[in-house]
Amino acid sequence: MLDANLKTQLQAYLQNLRQPIQLIATLDDSAHSIELRELLQEIVSLSDKVSLDESGTDARKPSFVIARQGEKSGVRFAAIPMGHEFTSLVLALLWTGGHPPKVEPEVIEQIKALDADMKFEVYMSLSCHNCPDVVQAAALMAIYNPRIQTTVIDGALNQAEVDARQVMAVPMVYLNDQVFGSGRMSLEEIVGKLDTRSAEREAVKLSEKDPFDVLIVGGGPAGAAAAVYAARKGIRVGVAAERFGGQTNDTMAIENYISVLETDGPKFAAALEAQVRHYEVDIMNLQRAEKIIPATEVGGLVKVQMSNGGELSARSVILSTGARWRNVNVPGEQEYKNKGVAYCPHCDGPLFKGKRVAVIGGGNSGVEAAIDLAGVVAHVTLIEFADALKADAVLVSKLKSLPNVDIHLNAQTTEITGDGQKVNGLRFKDRATEQEHTLALEGVFVQIGLVPNTEFLKGTLELSRFGEIVIDDKCHTSLPGVFAAGDVTTVPYKQIVIAAGEGSKAALSAFDYLIRTPELAKVKEQALA
Repeated sequence: MLDANLKTQLQAYLQNLRQPIQLIATLDDSAHSIELRELLQEIVSLSDKVSLDESGTDARKPSFVIARQGEKSGVRFAAIPMGHEFTSLVLALLWTGGHPPKVEPEVIEQIKALDADMKFEVYMSLSCHNCPDVVQAAALMAIYNPRIQTTVIDGALNQAEVDARQVMAVPMVYLNDQVFGSGRMSLEEIVGKLDTRSAEREAVKLSEKDPFDVLIVGGGPAGAAAAVYAARKGIRVGVAAERFGGQTNDTMAIENYISVLETDGPKFAAALEAQVRHYEVDIMNLQRAEKIIPATEVGGLVKVQMSNGGELSARSVILSTGARWRNVNVPGEQEYKNKGVAYCPHCDGPLFKGKRVAVIGGGNSGVEAAIDLAGVVAHVTLIEFADALKADAVLVSKLKSLPNVDIHLNAQTTEITGDGQKVNGLRFKDRATEQEHTLALEGVFVQIGLVPNTEFLKGTLELSRFGEIVIDDKCHTSLPGVFAAGDVTTVPYKQIVIAAGEGSKAALSAFDYLIRTPELAKVKEQALA
């Protein structure tokens, strides 16, 4: 099942096991059980510290538990964890076997201190690139806290259960049989939701930090590039990011970043963070900016208030808060989000296998989504508001060649309908004839572009009519000492490579501002001397 190269890599990883572990399998005579047995046997053959026990009695078949030798509980996979989840399997093996995770010690202590019984069930798909972070976080918590149970469930392998719970987006996390959260979540974010006092403690820590020379708000490509360029000047740099990597975390394939032939979003985001950490930048993750307070005097400190109540200050600030998926804003969209309304075809597409779906949007992202989904679902209907598809010609040609795809141009989506629990249809109007149409379907994928994350800036600095931060050719905003870069600004073409270049430019402009603007506190000290 594992090719020779993968076996060699796995055998090398398993040498890091510090204590024996066992794989307790629950199997039957199905083809999936046979496949799982083969995988587990191959793992056992690669290390004398791993054994296989096929006496499991779990209700889900096939499944297996990774447990320490002599124990029965541990991380359970109701899945054959290959694809994007193979890394999750390897890490679960290593962590259970005593190999330390690359996690801050204070986060581990937070996990150990959680004092309630918790049963996590994480629904994922093997093609979901957002799922591994959540799977690995839940697995780590179960390994380090005996009061936490974690089961990882492949939705495609447990379709009846997925249908019964109406799981229509992954990752989807249940805690004690109630929905805990959906979408990409980091370990720190999950622990923060469980540790109710963590936000208060974090706010105090933020407010106690000394002022930065450059504070970057946002950790996508623009923010990361700005951090690297600023830190290389030998000044004090901080990054406050809601999630490092930004939108790249949700990108399946990156094939147009110069010098990188091919990678995926999560790997790219991890590389961004690793390079920023190399320069000893103070990275403050899971931080959402709520307000910016301009300096009252030239050379004074700009303050940024965070949603947890903390406050950071800096001589200069670079805003790189990026953008998010644009909503279609019709009745039913919010009501049925994650109940048939989805935004990531790579993640959620497998959950709609054999069903009918619509894609709203005829640009590159919409057409690519329709092509991708056509190979999984029964039928795809693409809805485009304009009178022509805006995607690249090669993509349009491919789309039109697919037998299970319909295209409606000049079509305005008016409503996403449902039965109160999940999507059952979509309504659209032909803009040329005003005729109304209804489609019966089970899923709607929205792919209509991005909206800048600037709500917290309204009334503070100049924004365009689209909500973008207005900047000049050196990334200056309308506020002295405040710069901006990336998708959140008026710079055209929202591309990773452009955002990175703009972030670098913003850092150079901020440094130029610093060396030309004496620090106000020192000026006052000299005046009083």
